[in-house]
Amino acid sequence: MAFTGSDIFKIILAVILPPVGVFLERGCGADFCINVLLTILGYIPGIIHALYIILKY
Repeated sequence: MAFTGSDIFKIILAVILPPVGVFLERGCGADFCINVLLTILGYIPGIIHALYIILKY
């Protein structure tokens, strides 16, 4: 899978603020809500989930 400029931008956003990266990739759905919850519970789990979502889709 080749990375595009938007993927790199989303990865940078996912490291700074994980829910924003997930929102740009999947919209305001279950993945976004899960990521917000994970980010509130711990910043690192939110980053891991955001990177997973961005790299998977």
